[in-house]
Amino acid sequence: MNKSLLTVDNLTIGFPNTHQTLTHVVRNVSMQVQAGARIGIVGESGCGKSTLAQALLGAIRGSGVRVDGTVTYAGESIFALPADRLQRLRGAEIALVPQNAGQSLAPHHTVFQQIAEVLDIHLRVRGDEAWRRTVALLTEMRVHNPEHVARRYPHQLSGGQQQRVALAMALAGQPKVLVLDEPTTGLDVTTQAALLALLNDLTHDARMAMVLVSHDLGIIAHTCQHIVVMYAGEIVETGHTEQVFRQPHHPYTQGLIAAMPQITTARLPHAMPGQVWSGASSQQCAFRERCAWAQPMCATAPVLEFVETTHAVRCHRWQDVLTARAECDQAEESHQAHLTPKQDDAIPVLELRQVSASYQQPAWRWWVRTPAKLVVTQVDIAVHRGQTCAVVGESGSGKSTLARVVTGLHQPLHGGVYLAQDLLSTEVSRRHQAERRRIQLVFQNPDLSLNPQHTVSEILYRPQAVFFGRTRAEAHPHTVAMLQHMRLDESYLARLPRQLSGGEKQRVAIARAFLADPEVVVCDEVVSALDVSVQAALLRLLVEIQQLRGTAYLFISHDLAVVRAIAHTVVVLFAGQVCEQGPTESVFARPSHPYTMMLLSAVLTVPQRDFQSPLVHHLDAGAVSAGGCPLRQRCPIALPQKCADVEPPWQQSAEGHVFRCHHSPQVLAEYRNQLFLPATERSMP
Repeated sequence: MNKSLLTVDNLTIGFPNTHQTLTHVVRNVSMQVQAGARIGIVGESGCGKSTLAQALLGAIRGSGVRVDGTVTYAGESIFALPADRLQRLRGAEIALVPQNAGQSLAPHHTVFQQIAEVLDIHLRVRGDEAWRRTVALLTEMRVHNPEHVARRYPHQLSGGQQQRVALAMALAGQPKVLVLDEPTTGLDVTTQAALLALLNDLTHDARMAMVLVSHDLGIIAHTCQHIVVMYAGEIVETGHTEQVFRQPHHPYTQGLIAAMPQITTARLPHAMPGQVWSGASSQQCAFRERCAWAQPMCATAPVLEFVETTHAVRCHRWQDVLTARAECDQAEESHQAHLTPKQDDAIPVLELRQVSASYQQPAWRWWVRTPAKLVVTQVDIAVHRGQTCAVVGESGSGKSTLARVVTGLHQPLHGGVYLAQDLLSTEVSRRHQAERRRIQLVFQNPDLSLNPQHTVSEILYRPQAVFFGRTRAEAHPHTVAMLQHMRLDESYLARLPRQLSGGEKQRVAIARAFLADPEVVVCDEVVSALDVSVQAALLRLLVEIQQLRGTAYLFISHDLAVVRAIAHTVVVLFAGQVCEQGPTESVFARPSHPYTMMLLSAVLTVPQRDFQSPLVHHLDAGAVSAGGCPLRQRCPIALPQKCADVEPPWQQSAEGHVFRCHHSPQVLAEYRNQLFLPATERSMP
């Protein structure tokens, strides 16, 4: 067996709470990281994943924090290192890529300045050599036009570019262990696929060890050799990734897998009851209160037991759980019902007609009118009462711009937004109060939409006071009921946004929108930052409210599995243009546009698929063509002359949805069938 590079031995970390006692967020954790290993750590928010990741770099700080056990790197105890040695170790030996790359980059320094600082500190590289290595690192990260990106500031980059810059900074010191904390949160499927392919190449070629923290089980299945499942600070199951996913022994692991939406079927995922209890006692099973298999024996804490050579589980009843292989389909008849709602009439509650938008204004230069560059071009969307219309596409495709146009936060250059056939003003300030109430927006980033000075109680009271004139006493029961829907209890009312996790903030933002009793809710990436269990619960909540109230959703997401589970219709955007749209089941089962195929081929599933997407080298091309077909530089089957000069026509597929492409449906069907064959049967053109 290879010698361990990084060893965690019986690590326990406790933080002081308001009761002057310790809350143990990591408990008795032991693990080994060998050179070249790829280890995934999964679990819900609050299970101790990020705290464990920080501990690997000795970054556990704060007054009253108690740390027991050891973290050893190459024979040295990290917690016992002096400050100067610890500073040299971070970056040069062990590097961290934090969860939010945009917030971890210095906004007042260029990309080159930030990478050059790492090169200077750890490798004593400066000047022209630092520039050369910076460009080389960005090129290795598959950044399009690296010289240009190196001179830019973080706010001038997309989320995917920021994440690659953060990764380049982490790799600049040539570390032996790379720790990544939720590196793909907020990234679209193609950027995510390209980033994970890059990580696979880096760890394989450089024998670099990787510890990947994520709530996305598909990413872990695709990337990691070994998985560690954490609950309430403990390891409850660990083993080879494929083995654990195919035969999960712990009820919690089964619950996480059941909570994942599946791209292969239009079915709502299962949500586990309850939530993580941070004050779990070490004297009993931490999962006992949420476990359908709990028995009196669970009042005593189970030990981590090896059931095979590399597979261990912490459960008294793992043999019963494995034998029974509890099915998660007992209520599936209701899952399909939400996708076929009754329509009383054919009038859309929300309609976008020929909407074009830009962040520039047409300009006059030398007496010639220069048109504005469009980010959304002639988009038509109709959403009916009680239905969900999903808008999908890569970052920069215009999805969030459409959301802002619908809510009156961005004025379109052309076209209009109609609410029940009434043309709305393009500016939210000019809309009537009733119109503003009827359309609500849940923003992608709750940090930017929740007032940091207001408590949750005040945040949830405001829409009730503005739209319904309720007093605080009248609003209170409505507020508490909505919080309970969001799996938050009444104690959250006194908290400020900074005292909430990212998932909790998003739940408060969703609750605020629904307290206005809207007819249309625009959901902009509302579940992208949530763990799978909370995500499953919120998706079910959205469907439940839709069935009870007939609410219509314009659902913007990069998670295609979520879209498959919740959406009735789907609109696929590329470079601000609709390239395919129609019923979700039809589009996902038999996509007709090469770009839709590209998106679907990049989706990661559990268990891991048996082939690598042949389009991965096209995913990160970063090229959008002007004139003709905008996808032509990235399309594997583009017609050189025709696609360059002529805009593709609208066509109708045999399944009833529409798409824009020069190829016939028959040619596209042949390509689709070839694309989604297993690798052993595929012969790509």
